Amino acid sequence: MASPELRPAAFIDRDGVINAEHHYVHRVEDFHVLPGVFEGLKLLAEAGFALVVVTNQAGIAKGLYSEEDFQVLTQYMLGLFDAEGIDVAAIYHCPHHPAGKVPAYARECDCRKPAPGMLLRAAREHGLDLGRSVMVGDKTSDADAGRAAHVAATILVESGHALEAGAATHADHVATDLLAAARWLRSQPWLRQFP
Repeated sequence: MASPELRPAAFIDRDGVINAEHHYVHRVEDFHVLPGVFEGLKLLAEAGFALVVVTNQAGIAKGLYSEEDFQVLTQYMLGLFDAEGIDVAAIYHCPHHPAGKVPAYARECDCRKPAPGMLLRAAREHGLDLGRSVMVGDKTSDADAGRAAHVAATILVESGHALEAGAATHADHVATDLLAAARWLRSQPWLRQFP
């Protein structure tokens, strides 16, 4: 039985879901919000989900950009959301990669998706009910992270990376983009049963 003080979350990947997928997006000038994202985020928030961005950022481990670069871009993105009246509960990123060139980040970890570490940490730190939460991403690693965290539903969108062969078997639903994913979630009877 879910604890009444725990909130459900919509865990959302960044690149390819929120912004157009380019090669290791890390500059403000390369950050382009995809169509329908603001509306989709608002629908998810209206449905009672805390919005939590969870993003792999292997470019940090690979020395392509720095933690500071990531934080500057994150503040820019939050400014765009704020201007639209969208409240993001938290943003988590994984800077690690086992083949990284920056020694501090060149390692295996429990936060790089498909590992569920970012979702589990968010749940602990923000009082989130994973069993009523959802994961929206554009790679099988996103869906697998959601499943490993035992969220209620995983959705893959087609607005980022071309879906890998068999990707649909990793997720509960495939949608064209974040807005379509939010609309699908809002239509689900199991969601309306949540208090």
